[in-house]
Amino acid sequence: MAKNLVIVESPAKAKTIEKFLGKDFKVESSFGHIADLPSKELGVDVEKNFEPKYIVDKDKKAIVKKLKALADKADIIWLASDEDREGEAISWHLAEELKLDKKKTRRIVFNSITKSAIQKAIENPREINYNLVNAQQARRVLDRLVGYELSPVLWKKLNRAFPRVGFSPLPSV
Repeated sequence: MAKNLVIVESPAKAKTIEKFLGKDFKVESSFGHIADLPSKELGVDVEKNFEPKYIVDKDKKAIVKKLKALADKADIIWLASDEDREGEAISWHLAEELKLDKKKTRRIVFNSITKSAIQKAIENPREINYNLVNAQQARRVLDRLVGYELSPVLWKKLNRAFPRVGFSPLPSV
């Protein structure tokens, strides 16, 4: 087993990055977000300061299980998701869901997938940026609150306005 586990968002990135880092590194993909608000309910506790309720969807459970097993065997886990608020939230969810030990977890970012950019990122790890995580959560909660309440009203109006279309993109709740 490799001493280092690097977790990236996309499988295409994983293969390229693993070639740059060598045999002491195993690079795996989270395939994007591993946790999100539940699809069949609001998922935001408006009574408790709008606290989001995150779940691991059933199609992500196998990925989480695999990453957890690899992380448990690694000496160091490198969270290498993108440097935007979505990427930061992905790293945070990975740290939370995989129950990563903070002492052996590093957050790295790079703007290009080149050997020098990856090596520079490894040499300059940082902490998870909770300002970006909080910004992503605020956006996700706001999207859910507005969308969950407003979408059914809009689709009723649209279906009345365009009765020949005869479809409803609303999920059955």
